Amino acid sequence: MALHAQEKIFLYPASEKVTIDGYEKDKEPPYFEYYKANPDSANGSAILICPGGGYAHLAEWHEGKDVAKFYNQYGFDAFVLHYRLNTDDQSGHRHPDQYRDVTTALRIIKSRAKEWKLDPERVGILGFSAGGHLASMAATMHLPANKKSKNILDQWSTRPSFAILIYPVITLAGSAAHNGSREMLLGKNPDNALVDSLSTQNRVDKHTPPTFLVYGNEDNAVPPENGILFYQALRKNNIPASLLIYGQGGHGFGMAPKDAVLNTWPWLSVKWLEKLGYKK
Repeated sequence: MALHAQEKIFLYPASEKVTIDGYEKDKEPPYFEYYKANPDSANGSAILICPGGGYAHLAEWHEGKDVAKFYNQYGFDAFVLHYRLNTDDQSGHRHPDQYRDVTTALRIIKSRAKEWKLDPERVGILGFSAGGHLASMAATMHLPANKKSKNILDQWSTRPSFAILIYPVITLAGSAAHNGSREMLLGKNPDNALVDSLSTQNRVDKHTPPTFLVYGNEDNAVPPENGILFYQALRKNNIPASLLIYGQGGHGFGMAPKDAVLNTWPWLSVKWLEKLGYKK
């Protein structure tokens, strides 16, 4: 049975005239798709999903819609984010456009939580590859709530309650960096200070939410050293963290439905969430 989103929600008013772009030349505005958990199992929690694609396209099915369907089974409402992208000729979007998209999406979800029967303090984030980098920015670079703002979105903090990062790009510098994602995000010759600033292991602090990380040992695109750097930073700041490095698996396996070993990570992430207090 095909999975269909209950709602498609654009992040900005039409007057802003922003489009996703990327390799697909998608001229739609940035948006997210809402997949609601079955009311019988809904636990009031939500996950914003950021598909990967090197900041140039979106793997919206095996790193998006399929993932939403999985977490719906365990009581989580899910939102698949279609954020802005770039192209080889640099005609698309660079930072901070993607960061604005993910933080705006988190604020929309929290601002509409009552309407959707969600707890705004139980909204987490999940990302794959470059989408994992975007999710890690959301997890480490929080915009505070301004309860006095006339803009309802600004009244909500962008901090997610938890982060699930699947073979995420973390560092943008050194031998472990994924150069393609860095170029799509920051351009061909980015300032070194900006590269270091957006290498998100450098952003982890005591306010970073609990984080679950997954890699395959055979990943030559985004090697597990990315996750090790982030995990070490989490440990240093006493943040609850799990790091799984499977002995098999390259890059981009998603939920690995045909691999009896790799396909354990989604279930393990649910058990991890249950231990944090997120029950079905």
